[in-house]
Amino acid sequence: MAQTSTQHVFELSLSDVDRGVYENVTLKVARHPSESEAYMVTRVLAYALEFTEGLTFTQGLSVTEEPALWVRDLTGQLLAWIEVGTPDAPRLHKASKASERVVVYCHKELPVYLRNLAGQKVHAPERITIVGLDRRFVEAVAAKVERRSTMSVSVNEGELYVDVGGESFTTTPSRQGLPGGA
Repeated sequence: MAQTSTQHVFELSLSDVDRGVYENVTLKVARHPSESEAYMVTRVLAYALEFTEGLTFTQGLSVTEEPALWVRDLTGQLLAWIEVGTPDAPRLHKASKASERVVVYCHKELPVYLRNLAGQKVHAPERITIVGLDRRFVEAVAAKVERRSTMSVSVNEGELYVDVGGESFTTTPSRQGLPGGA
């Protein structure tokens, strides 16, 4: 018998001083059976850090042709393709052909991922931003997440602060372009 997704609800309070974004959002997140808690938390953090009009979760792992999130305008035009994890060069190539802006939120070993991408042929590498989130930070946040969680996400001067499950966590996400620009 096939397993079904587990539904999580996040009461998200977002305060992004760097971008001037202040919102309270209820997120209903379906966690695919093959999805780790760290991956799901990275999707939620990507949502918070990319929050803008037209941002939505896609069908994600259920539909391999879609990213984790995307931003579409009112006409349906794709404005941003947002990946989570370590998408390979062909996937980034496809993404940068489909959208003017591509962002990857990597919660794994960033130096290894960047080495694997170095020298790979990717369309318009200047459109791609890779955001590294410290693996221990993501795992610590994931350990506090429940099926129903209240989460506060704040960004100030590049620092990311998350409060969840009565604990506070902080990290400095790294932002960089695609290595080698091939």
